[in-house]
Amino acid sequence: MPRQPVSSLPLEAAVPMPPVSSARFAIGDIVRHRLFDFRGVVFDVDPVFANSDEWYDAIPENARPRKDQPFYHLLAENSDSSYIAYVSQQNLVVDDTDEPVDHPAISGLFEHYAGGRYKLKPHHRH
Repeated sequence: MPRQPVSSLPLEAAVPMPPVSSARFAIGDIVRHRLFDFRGVVFDVDPVFANSDEWYDAIPENARPRKDQPFYHLLAENSDSSYIAYVSQQNLVVDDTDEPVDHPAISGLFEHYAGGRYKLKPHHRH
């Protein structure tokens, strides 16, 4: 029996793809964590989980987000410090305070804050 060339197989049969939801937030948006007291500005988006298994396994099992959703890299802040956060879409909401984020790395990535969001510097756009 001759083998069917891969190119003639339906795409679903050749490469199974996980379901992916659309990104709700864009680079420059200010968001707040749904459960923890911090907020931040989005500086990158992964369409699905793209961190290490060790990072994921460190999250308590009852609080682990699904991997098949967008994950956001944030320049984050809380009342004590500034840091980088990696957060699932299900755990983010729009920050409606209309206040800028006070993170030392913002000036390296963004031009200015206006209308509740940051504008990415032209040389960082692709």
